[in-house]
Amino acid sequence: MIKSLYLRVVLTFLAVVVVSVSVAFPLATLFFRSLITNEFQDEMLAIGSQIVKLSENMQVRQLDTFVKESNRFNENYIFTLFNENGEPMTVVSLNKNGVPRISASEVAFVLKGSMFKSLDYGMIRDPLSDMKVGIPLKVGDKTFALFIHPNLSETTRRQVQTAIITVLVIVLVVGSLLILIASRYIVNPLKKLTVATQRLARGNFNVHVPMKQKDELGQLADSFNHMAGELKQLEQMRQDFVSNVSHEFQTPLTSIRGFSKALRGSEIEESERARYLEIIERESERLSRLSDNLLKLASLESEHHPFHPTTFDLDEQLRRIVVFYEPLWSEKELDMDLSLPRVKISADADQLNQVWMNLIGNAVKFTPAGGHIFIKLVPLRDRVQVWIQDNGIGMSEEDQGRIFERFFKADQARQRDTGSGLGLAIVRKIIDLHQGTIEVESEQGKGSQFLVTIPILTYQLKK
Repeated sequence: MIKSLYLRVVLTFLAVVVVSVSVAFPLATLFFRSLITNEFQDEMLAIGSQIVKLSENMQVRQLDTFVKESNRFNENYIFTLFNENGEPMTVVSLNKNGVPRISASEVAFVLKGSMFKSLDYGMIRDPLSDMKVGIPLKVGDKTFALFIHPNLSETTRRQVQTAIITVLVIVLVVGSLLILIASRYIVNPLKKLTVATQRLARGNFNVHVPMKQKDELGQLADSFNHMAGELKQLEQMRQDFVSNVSHEFQTPLTSIRGFSKALRGSEIEESERARYLEIIERESERLSRLSDNLLKLASLESEHHPFHPTTFDLDEQLRRIVVFYEPLWSEKELDMDLSLPRVKISADADQLNQVWMNLIGNAVKFTPAGGHIFIKLVPLRDRVQVWIQDNGIGMSEEDQGRIFERFFKADQARQRDTGSGLGLAIVRKIIDLHQGTIEVESEQGKGSQFLVTIPILTYQLKK
């Protein structure tokens, strides 16, 4: 089995050339045979016509002498004359098999007054030997048959065949050399791709295959470069993820370890001991939430995450979450404005419940005391929209483009929140699973507005 692509391409091209020459040679021979035969035959007919004109004023003996003398001085054609009885008046030449070139039936055909053409009587195997024309001649009241055929020696034929074969060999050799060069031109880009792939497999994502071609190989190189860039970005995201996870786990663990050591001291007052225990408990809960969120995000990103659509009241679900957060927004004296028409929707209730918990929880958390939160449900023909708007701390334009990344926290949120930065990443993933969209508009110091759109096949407004 041939393992080298270069060798396979070369051998394939050579096979194509050989087959093409093998097929083209007989076709070309047939074409040129017909072409040459027609040219020779036309020329012989022209010569015969001249002889016919000359024979009008000749006697029989003069015609016989004229034909014999023509054979002596003409090297290109042989003239053969037959009398009215079909008997040869000149020597009848033989072909290479020793058979007379002119048959009695052909002579009889011409003596009847018809013109004979060899092309009109089937395929000519050897056009230079078998080709002939026959012309009737009338001298007085007698009819003669004059046959003309080419006079080419065996040496001349061999020279013609040798020239044809030589041309074919030259074409084959030159074509093979060009194929060797062209194959290298084709295979070299593939070698570059192979080397780059090996480097990529070893973990080197800083690879780039330069390619000036715009053909399929160029498109393949562009696709490879794009893939390498995506893998590099994924690797960077993986490293950032590991770094963020390590940081998020290390911070509460450090607090737990520090305060645990402090509790060993006997000189700590009871009030301080209770505060330390409260901190340890809070950090432990933070670790638990972080672990739960990581597991939930990993489950959402897996191909086998369960998805259980049910029909439920979306407005009731939103109201229950608002009631759940009532202790928090009541303590901050927030104004909760709800516009929730009754809507029945088909979706995964548990997953959407997580979406509203995160979004409404963030609105309550980042809205200062005395602020305003507006939650609106808008049913449309083929989708529903949920608007969650607050007049809290807001975000910068740069932060708005990154808030759905894992572990990302806006600077102001870092100062006031001890969350993990996974909540909005989970929200985005759940909405993607529902083939929906989430948009955010925010301005620092003026609040934020989230718009969740979920396309559904069926939903009904309750009456």
